Amino acid sequence: MTKFLHTMIRVSDPAATIAFFELFGVNEVRRFSSEQGRFTLIFLAAPGEEGVAEVELTYNWDPEPYDGGRNFGHLAYRVDNIYETCAALAAAGHNIHRPPRDGHMAFVKSPDGISVELLQDGNLPPAEPWASMPNSGTW
Repeated sequence: MTKFLHTMIRVSDPAATIAFFELFGVNEVRRFSSEQGRFTLIFLAAPGEEGVAEVELTYNWDPEPYDGGRNFGHLAYRVDNIYETCAALAAAGHNIHRPPRDGHMAFVKSPDGISVELLQDGNLPPAEPWASMPNSGTW
């Protein structure tokens, strides 16, 4: 079974963005910061939608302009078996931009170039050909 998880957008002012979403009842449900990665992830959801349909705000600590729609990040879906899902996508001619080397996460792009994150519930043991496959472009 596939489950929609979240949509990610990049933000330059997390407080202003959170305040905007709060105006129509969408609130912060959790956050995670990475000192090493220099970013903060803030998840928002409407009441009762926590863990069901969320918006992920990505705040990169080092400022950069987000022009040309670069502030839209990706859609995310949980899948039953990330290896089988990626194999089916590859067999249909789609490029796996970030292979599931860790048995947990992969990125593919839709035919229109929309980035889609696929997440395994937990981690499967590393398996070939995925474990040694390099990234193939931006996610």
